[in-house]
Amino acid sequence: MLRLSKLTDYAVLVLVQLARGAAVQTAPGIAAATLVPEPTVAKVLKILAANGLVTSLRGARGGYRLSRPLATLPVAEVIAAIDGPIALTACVEGSPTVCEQQGSCPMSGRWLRVNEAIREALAEITLAEMIGEPDIAAPPIAQPVPRPPITVEETL
Repeated sequence: MLRLSKLTDYAVLVLVQLARGAAVQTAPGIAAATLVPEPTVAKVLKILAANGLVTSLRGARGGYRLSRPLATLPVAEVIAAIDGPIALTACVEGSPTVCEQQGSCPMSGRWLRVNEAIREALAEITLAEMIGEPDIAAPPIAQPVPRPPITVEETL
C-alpha cells in the first residue's frame, strides 16, 4: 500500500491553515487551529521553511507565512519536502535506499515508468485544488500606507 507519512499530512494541514488564517501566524496559533501538537507544528514549519514553502519572520509580530499561494503549490512538492523524493521502490532512480537484488532482479528499472506517472500526477494537483479552492491566494501582508509628501504651501 502506498501511504504518505503523518508528517506530510500535518504539513498539508499547516499550509492550508496559513492560507486561510492571518497573513502571519505563530506555531502555537497554528497548533490551536489545526489540533496538531505544537512541537509537531514547529517541526513541520522548520522543514517547510528550509524547503522554501513558508517564510519565517522574526520579531514581536513574527511567525510564519506562505511563500506563495496554494494554487501554485503542488502536492508533490510538499511530499518531497517532508518525505524526500517520491520513490515507490528502492530501485527507482533517486531513492534514498539501495536494493540488494538490483543486479539480478528482472524488474530492475521497470518501476521507473510507474513512479514517474505517480510523480507527474502529484505534480499536477495543487493544495488549493485539494481543498476545493483553486483560486485561493496567500493572505496579503499589511504594508504601511505611503503618505504624500508635504508641500511648502501646506506648512504656511
